[in-house]
Amino acid sequence: MAAPKLTGPIQQAETIAERSSIRELANLRERYGNGHWKKKKGVAWVDRGDGVSFLAEVHWYEAHGIGKVKIKVKRWL
Repeated sequence: MAAPKLTGPIQQAETIAERSSIRELANLRERYGNGHWKKKKGVAWVDRGDGVSFLAEVHWYEAHGIGKVKIKVKRWL
């Protein structure tokens, strides 16, 4: 499945895990490189694929210099 298409900025972003607390840390480092990895969550408008946007809680990983990766919708609001 393709990454969700965000149609607006992510609001209410907060860190939910960092460094060794991230289960996928080894995979992130192998695929994207070393960095200060954080797992984050927030709320954003997301296109469900039919051109209509809905509000959703999204989770992603990010590291300085690498950016946001593996964005996924956790639940529709």
